[in-house]
Amino acid sequence: MDISAWSPRLLSVLRIVAGLLFFAHGVAKLLHFPAPAPMPMSTLLFSAGVIELVGGALVTIGLFTRPAAFIMAGEMAVAYFMVHMARSFFPTQNGGDAAILFCFIFLYIAAAGPGPWSIDAKRR
Repeated sequence: MDISAWSPRLLSVLRIVAGLLFFAHGVAKLLHFPAPAPMPMSTLLFSAGVIELVGGALVTIGLFTRPAAFIMAGEMAVAYFMVHMARSFFPTQNGGDAAILFCFIFLYIAAAGPGPWSIDAKRR
């Protein structure tokens, strides 16, 4: 059994899972579900919520995946340097582990594409 045959499908699975998690962050920020956001809403937080909600939905279904993932990677880079790194240099201390992982996962998806289980793949 050649495990590399699963690579394209697992790229789709990674995209779907990361997109859903990001979408959930947008839902929490903008729709206050399942609980209100822990911080007061600012323009920056609202913008992040829109990117997470819309971008997360697009990446999950695999539509306009590359540009959406690239924008989402940028959002996570900005979030890390503006919010997390101000607390501490070390990700284990500043709570920025997820931001770093999201940044590089979305950067990978922007470069690798959506995988075969996506609307983008069907449109080609």
